[in-house]
Amino acid sequence: MNNKIAISGEKIEELQNIASQNLFMHAQQINDWAGDLKIFVKGEGVWVTDVHGNKFLDSMGGLWFKGAGYGRTEIAEAMFKQACELETPPANAASITQIELAAKLAELHSDKSARSFFTSGGSESVETAVKMAKKYQINTGKSGAYKVISRRYSYHGATAMAVSLGKPLTSDTMGPEMPGTIHVQNWDSYRIPNNMNPVDYAVYCANQFEEAIKHTGPDTVAAMIAEPISAAFGIHVPPKEYWQRLREIADQYNVVLIADEVITGFGRTGKYFATDHWDIIPDITTVAKSLTSGYSPLGAAIATKKIADAFVGSENEKFNHLITFGGHPVSCAAGLKNLEIYEKEDLVSQSKNMGEYLLEKLAPLKGLSIVGDIRGLGLLVAIELVSDKANKSKIPISYEIQKKIPNYLHDRNIISFRAGDIISLCPPLSINKEEIDFLVEAISNVITTVEKEI
Repeated sequence: MNNKIAISGEKIEELQNIASQNLFMHAQQINDWAGDLKIFVKGEGVWVTDVHGNKFLDSMGGLWFKGAGYGRTEIAEAMFKQACELETPPANAASITQIELAAKLAELHSDKSARSFFTSGGSESVETAVKMAKKYQINTGKSGAYKVISRRYSYHGATAMAVSLGKPLTSDTMGPEMPGTIHVQNWDSYRIPNNMNPVDYAVYCANQFEEAIKHTGPDTVAAMIAEPISAAFGIHVPPKEYWQRLREIADQYNVVLIADEVITGFGRTGKYFATDHWDIIPDITTVAKSLTSGYSPLGAAIATKKIADAFVGSENEKFNHLITFGGHPVSCAAGLKNLEIYEKEDLVSQSKNMGEYLLEKLAPLKGLSIVGDIRGLGLLVAIELVSDKANKSKIPISYEIQKKIPNYLHDRNIISFRAGDIISLCPPLSINKEEIDFLVEAISNVITTVEKEI
């Protein structure tokens, strides 16, 4: 799977040397890549090409965001057109693309009167949503509410406040954490205790939010936040009763319910928003990533009319919050064209159909001794490997499969940065059956290899 090499060996060596001396790669140990950094130069569909001309299938869609796939020149052209006309408006003004994208998000949202506050990405969207929830409580008479309840091992972003909410295993918290953060049990569909009914266990997990509210005092709680499906915690899909119970708890105690759809939003699960699967409307929905399919940084906190209307009134009621490049006109142009492609090619239905096909093709892997579970919704799928199926015990860290599996997949022309005891799959929504077959064959070969080794 080689293309013609367009970059000389000397240039590649120069790039490697510069990177080794001057570059910080996100969330990677410098010693692991210095001198051998993966550098890519081209993308098309689900495929990317590196500086050596080697072609790989990107099984993670960039960083969970490449919804419409690589190489969409129409998105680039829309961005170029906007940049040539008006790259940014003056302060306290808007561009046409900002306005039209806000209208488009309201059209896709369950609340057609929803109002969007645009940001530069997911972490800022979460920061904005939490700040909005706290100010909402002040504006509506619950002035002592500042606490936020979230789930352990979730991921809500890389900023100090956002990391405080999730305390994921994949981030440095660098305490102290934000005052008022309270963590409750997360939902795990694979390790349900005592053979409980899954729905009963889901409701039990959801009720941990209520217990935390009652324990700390309802008047002090501003918001509760959760991802519809937590990628950081292993892609566990809850039954509808879980989120329906969260909605009930939020209503009962006058707490703002925030759904973090930064990863699950825009078709990833087979619907535009994952919460649509469960017929509930969060008070605030955070989005980013697939909003532009990664072509330009953009995020948003989408507030229902109930929340947004609380900021209409006097100077005291306004949402006094700004982000310099939030809702950048060029990014909004990318978002509009991206969503136009979604509709033209019906990528949301494509995600549903190809997700079902992917799970079907992966199903035979359950016969392998180290495959404990295969789960997912749409094109957000996880394969969990275990050392013992009977007790669902995790594979010891000493086997270093979190390093081995990505390398083995790379040898088979698959890019996967999130592959260890849980192999996460999040390919572009444009993936087809032949490409899924190629992906599944590689994964099957790699898991079989690892099974023999351990």
